[in-house]
Amino acid sequence: MDQSAMLQKVKKRLPEKRFNHVVGVVDTATELAQRFDVPEPKAQVAAILHDVAKFSDRDWMKSIIIEQNMDPLLLDYHAELWHAPVGAYIAEKEFGVEDEDILNAIRYHTTGRAEMSDLEKVIYIADLVEPGRKFSGVEELRQLKEQGLDVMMEASIKHTIDFLTSKNQPVYPDSLKCYEHFVQQKGNVKE
Repeated sequence: MDQSAMLQKVKKRLPEKRFNHVVGVVDTATELAQRFDVPEPKAQVAAILHDVAKFSDRDWMKSIIIEQNMDPLLLDYHAELWHAPVGAYIAEKEFGVEDEDILNAIRYHTTGRAEMSDLEKVIYIADLVEPGRKFSGVEELRQLKEQGLDVMMEASIKHTIDFLTSKNQPVYPDSLKCYEHFVQQKGNVKE
């Protein structure tokens, strides 16, 4: 399926505001892919499909998580996280995406994880900093592209964790492992 057809199919599943977000993520992911030498077509497909399950029925998503033997821990966390792994399932089953890197970029775009591929980082960041996002600190995150993809990703996951903890929300273990991965890479772990 070509990207234009994919985008039109996704548009039918989303409210206009969310679809505009998807377009912003596609544009941002394309820019980041160019900058950081990530294949643009892969970034564009992952960006188009990253929120394909965002407005799916929660009971249906729960059933997919169970039936597909996804991490059962997901069910112990806010349902907001479910659309990412279920989105990867939809990308594969309905859109014919077979590329595991694209599927993982969709699967982990809300939580991150340790050992992310560059494509996964691009989609996580693009989702957070696309032009429609207006939260405090977003401009600082956008400016970090001058310092590199890993710097941007570390700051992005830290922002997400800080936001969740400020709201007394639990942090999914993959997000903590993602943050720890970057801290350990820099050798900031105290013995």
